[in-house]
Amino acid sequence: MDPVRVAELERRLGYRFQDPATLERALTHASYANEHPPEADHVPLALLGDAALALVVTDHLIAADPAATVGILTPRRAELVAGARLARWAAELEVGPLLRLGRGEDQAGGRARESILATTLEALLGAIYREAGLVAVRDVVGRLAAW
Repeated sequence: MDPVRVAELERRLGYRFQDPATLERALTHASYANEHPPEADHVPLALLGDAALALVVTDHLIAADPAATVGILTPRRAELVAGARLARWAAELEVGPLLRLGRGEDQAGGRARESILATTLEALLGAIYREAGLVAVRDVVGRLAAW
């Protein structure tokens, strides 16, 4: 990975990865892992990141409006964790050039594909959670969401 791009990503996130291998895995799409065994893809980290994101966003919404009902909180949360928003954040972070994609996925425009960007952002959040916990995830999400 390009160390300059990695440093820029970490600066934008406001988080420096302790283990470069954790960041590398968060940026590894299944198409790359399939072409380069025994590489592991980012799907498990994305699952973890999705859960951490949902918790952080829900906690923020409740803190911002303690009287809000579930009927009000649920659509607000859905808007904040939607794939389009996550992909936009990933694009703002300039994640695309750092993605580890298989040849076919790369040639098909995978670096700009919304679903890949959204899943990668979740994987980055999962990696941050694994290294530094929920407070670090909250800080990164707050920075991305401009809370």
